[in-house]
Amino acid sequence: MKPIFLALDFPNWFQTDTFIKKHQLQGVPVKVGMELFYKEGPIVIEKLKENNHPIFLDLKLYDIPTTVKNAMCNLATLGVDVVNVHAFGGREMIHAAKEGLIQGTSQGLPPKLIAVTVLTSMDTCTLQEDLQVKSSINDTVQHLAKLTKDSGGDGVVCSVHEVPNIKDHCGTDFWTITPGIRLTNTSTNDQKRVATPGLAKEYGTDALVIGRSVTSAIDPREAYQKAEKEWLHVKKA
Repeated sequence: MKPIFLALDFPNWFQTDTFIKKHQLQGVPVKVGMELFYKEGPIVIEKLKENNHPIFLDLKLYDIPTTVKNAMCNLATLGVDVVNVHAFGGREMIHAAKEGLIQGTSQGLPPKLIAVTVLTSMDTCTLQEDLQVKSSINDTVQHLAKLTKDSGGDGVVCSVHEVPNIKDHCGTDFWTITPGIRLTNTSTNDQKRVATPGLAKEYGTDALVIGRSVTSAIDPREAYQKAEKEWLHVKKA
């Protein structure tokens, strides 16, 4: 699987399909989030799979363990490659999610289960004042990553800057996928903890999510290829 997921943050399938075809991005790894999935439902996954897109289904499940288990059992039947939950759901919920994915997978390996630690749109002020989590972002992310691993998760969503610490505490095989990726000289938008593809590779992350740096570019295909080139030409630390 290529390591760069393109975020398909479009309101419907028509705009998504038009964008992919217009810019010849068939087959690239993609991230399907709430906006598109809640509009189109499972059929959008079927259509993307017809074009051989590896798929990260980004729904960030966060509910009681039984509900999450049953939901994951259903999502596993879609044949996506990666799904996620919120790590703040706790040990029992993460474990239940893993059980649901295993039960729902009839052949092959179940999707990778990753957990969101602290959203990359958050900073220390948001974490400590709004959520009343008094530890630092780094300490919180490290704790949630270890919790995810101990609960059967395969990895976490985190900022690039948190990857080395996570790898030190959870091992190099523990998967890290990092959003907040921006090409050089592009806007950070509503993200606060951002990085370039090259820096992400240097810090040792396993996969990236890139969105507006590509989808809002004058030439999205060229922008995606630029991200790939930068990723491939930088060695992990």
